Amino acid sequence: MMKVVLCSFLFFTTLALAFFQNKLRGKKLFLSRLQNIARSRNMQDELVDDELSKPFFERIISPFLEWVSQAIARHLPTKNRDKLQQMLQLAGYPGNLHVHEFQALQLGVIILFMLGFWLLAYLRHQGAVGQLFQLLIGAIMGILFMRYYLTVRIRKRQETIEKELPAMLDLLSVSVEAGLGFDAALERVVSKAEGELSDELRRTFKDIQRGKSRRQALKDLAERTGVEDVHSFVGAIIQAEQLGVSIGKVVHTQAEQARQKRRQRVEEKTMKAPVKMLIPLVLFIFPTIFIVLLGPALINLMEFL
Repeated sequence: MMKVVLCSFLFFTTLALAFFQNKLRGKKLFLSRLQNIARSRNMQDELVDDELSKPFFERIISPFLEWVSQAIARHLPTKNRDKLQQMLQLAGYPGNLHVHEFQALQLGVIILFMLGFWLLAYLRHQGAVGQLFQLLIGAIMGILFMRYYLTVRIRKRQETIEKELPAMLDLLSVSVEAGLGFDAALERVVSKAEGELSDELRRTFKDIQRGKSRRQALKDLAERTGVEDVHSFVGAIIQAEQLGVSIGKVVHTQAEQARQKRRQRVEEKTMKAPVKMLIPLVLFIFPTIFIVLLGPALINLMEFL
């Protein structure tokens, strides 16, 4: 009888423990699911906060330009894209815009110009032909505006590189003559300097580190800048490597030549200044002088006659 009672007690005790353990396990699973849901919501809130903390251009404009650029890329010839790619490279990729994104931005600017010129025609109560003509003028002005913007960016960037080149070559020459190799001297120079040229040299150094040959990396540098002095420097370095000439002397000579060319460009601009001053002088200053000097005489002559 005692064995039956003991077995029954053990059976019901085990059953009760299994029941409570199952309940506890279900509660733990429920709590863990709640924690996962709360954690996922917190992660979503953090992602939303991170997304909202980005600038308006990165959140709205850049994805829209990318979507439009993909649609435009399917219908444009490859030749135009290659030419625009080269111009953007020479301009330093303003705003980190690549070819398709710049084409989308260009399309938006053209549409804005067309709407602006059409609105002017509409406010002047022009006919349908006049409005269509204004739309055509707006499209042409939008295209010319973006081309002019790229041309100005390229010219300013090349002028900046031309100004920075002599000082950069001096630093490179001093580093090479101090005993450093060309790559080590290039690394030292780009770590100490800032500017358009230093950014391009830093990219060149990274290309060499990735395994690209020094000759090809320097040729890419010349193509990215489009500056004549940089082409001359790259050609001299490549020739010095082929002939076994001291790179330090070559860099020093190139620095002197770059400084001399910069001085000649300044003198050329100085000599052009009087010629350029003739235009405002003839159009604005001379008529004012004639009015001041001859005005009273003309008034007296009219009264006398």
